[in-house]
Amino acid sequence: VAGRRWRRSRGVLIVLLALAVIGVVLAALRPTVRAEYLDPESPGQQGTRALVEITRQHGTPVTVARSVSAAADSLNSDPDTLLVIARPDRLTSADLTTLRALPGDRLLLEPTGETLDALAPGVEPDGVTSGTISPGCSLPAAANAGSIGLISGQVYRTPAGATRCYLGDGRPSLVQLPVNGANVTVLGSGEPFTNERLTDNGGAALGMNLLGSRSNVVWLLPAPPPPGAGGQKSFTELVPFGVKLAVLQAVIAVVLVALWRARRLGPVVVEPLPVVVRSAEAVEGRARLYRSRKAGDRAAMALRAGALERLTALLGMPKSAASDPAMANEIIAGISAHTGEPYAAIGAALYGPPPMDDVELVRLSGYLDELERQVRSS
Repeated sequence: VAGRRWRRSRGVLIVLLALAVIGVVLAALRPTVRAEYLDPESPGQQGTRALVEITRQHGTPVTVARSVSAAADSLNSDPDTLLVIARPDRLTSADLTTLRALPGDRLLLEPTGETLDALAPGVEPDGVTSGTISPGCSLPAAANAGSIGLISGQVYRTPAGATRCYLGDGRPSLVQLPVNGANVTVLGSGEPFTNERLTDNGGAALGMNLLGSRSNVVWLLPAPPPPGAGGQKSFTELVPFGVKLAVLQAVIAVVLVALWRARRLGPVVVEPLPVVVRSAEAVEGRARLYRSRKAGDRAAMALRAGALERLTALLGMPKSAASDPAMANEIIAGISAHTGEPYAAIGAALYGPPPMDDVELVRLSGYLDELERQVRSS
């Protein structure tokens, strides 16, 4: 029974194990975003202090703003300043309204859909891409920087007239387009600008080309908004990545189980037996098999099981009594009361050790038949 259950269930268990392994691998490969991510003052691996310091050393002042109001004051005092917006997921709707009215060019790092609608209309997210990608465009900042490495970098659909760079499957990860007389640059990944990845490929060159092209830079890294003050996000943006992965695994498991069980759909096909064997011939054939394999113990077990089922039925006991060791004394006592046979002899016949040879097996069979006859006639 255990073997049959294992063979039936091993397919499902293997599928569930494979899904668990895939989930662990995907979770391990997914890059983690820390609080220091794209922080221009953080020396950590995911900060951008190295890029900011290099930009300052080459003569371009960089001002760090932690709020939209501070960034607005800097831009209003010098409209020729480039505004870099990092972590736009922290911006509220009111923040976006304020930023939309400010002058000057903008560089958006990993913008959300709401940020794109407000500051880069016509640009829409269209999946992700990974790998080392060449510029593939005439934009000087990208063409001079060369290839950059992306890990799950966002790619976009763009309106007509936009400059498209770093194409992954025909979709750009860097987009530049004019908006209200200013240039807005959208970059689908801030990873190339981090301290950890800055020296990989052309990350440092691209950052320098984008930031150093203006006289001043304001790097806006807004503080996390208070609870309930966040901007409007779509349902998919609010759902955590782990929940999406769990739902995907559940869908795959349901589909696989449905395919596995589909072969059982439909009515059972009934086919006539090719031959009808009389019960006596079946008993004789089974007895010969026992004898050929010298399985006297199995034969005795079968005789005792059949006798117990019939005797308990004659004694008016429940069907489960025949296979219940706790009922042995009660069964033996009932048979002894009906037949007058010794208690020990009945117990040895029904529950004793297996016979030593064929002679004892035949004697046991005859004694069990005699017990059944006496109980039936009593």
